[in-house]
Amino acid sequence: MSNDEFRAALSRLAAGVVLITAQEPPLDEHGRGEDVGMTATAFMSVSLDPPLVMVSLRNDSRMDDLLAEQPLWAVSVLTEGQRHIAGRFAMKGRISDRLLFEDIPCTRGEIAGAPLVGGALATLECRTEQRVLAGDHTLVIGRVLTASLPSADGEPLTYFKGRYRQLG
Repeated sequence: MSNDEFRAALSRLAAGVVLITAQEPPLDEHGRGEDVGMTATAFMSVSLDPPLVMVSLRNDSRMDDLLAEQPLWAVSVLTEGQRHIAGRFAMKGRISDRLLFEDIPCTRGEIAGAPLVGGALATLECRTEQRVLAGDHTLVIGRVLTASLPSADGEPLTYFKGRYRQLG
């Protein structure tokens, strides 16, 4: 089986789209660290008791490196109207995330300090419980510390056959 065959087969599995965010530690005691974001479709609930979720991160990606040292992170479950946010944070090879957050309405999580996207279907703040190496990715299992529902309305943004989609 080739990588292309594997990728094509799994592209037939629809997935929800989330934005994973975290804050880099500040460079000095007077500043605030830079916000970092990453679009993810490999995200799932793991356990109700205790409340655990999991995200899969490409090894040596910026988010993988950050969450190896920063245990607090956040998740925003994106709506179909937030497709532009998903696309923006899925770009490869970007140097800084500062400009990517500039015009996105966000609040700052009380525990993680990471950005939570305004109008998201749900937001979570998490603390890493376990990291599991799995091939070219790391599975990060996080304990959910807070959960909220900023937007009661709206449909989820999904990813299917290599494109963002709407339900229905």
